[in-house]
Amino acid sequence: MPQQRETVTALNAPAAVGPYAQAIRSGGLLFCSGQIPLDPGTGELVPGGAAEQTRRCLENLGAVCSAAGTTLSEAVRVTVYTTELEAFAEINEAYETLFEAEHPSRVPLGGAAPPAVPTPAVRPLPPVGTRTGAG
Repeated sequence: MPQQRETVTALNAPAAVGPYAQAIRSGGLLFCSGQIPLDPGTGELVPGGAAEQTRRCLENLGAVCSAAGTTLSEAVRVTVYTTELEAFAEINEAYETLFEAEHPSRVPLGGAAPPAVPTPAVRPLPPVGTRTGAG
């Protein structure tokens, strides 16, 4: 039996900036595209350091999860991309406040900013895969 595939679009999160979806729901899982720290109201990068930018990325992902009928707290894995590994304490600070109960597994990756990121000052780019229900 083929699995159904559904595109998820959150109007209160930054729109995709290329030929991809904000998220795809398939087989009881939600596969979210990465988010950069854009304010969904202005489309501008949020000011501040790694903590503020991480918080905005996770809030954007929360909006995508909500549009799919789930929450970010249901995430089973988060990948955090950063251009400044030395700022990981700040990233952890924001991460801790948004995942208060059981934390998902996490993969931190450091490196150069991807080409679509408007400035190398952008720090976290976390995609999330979440469960949308039993099964």
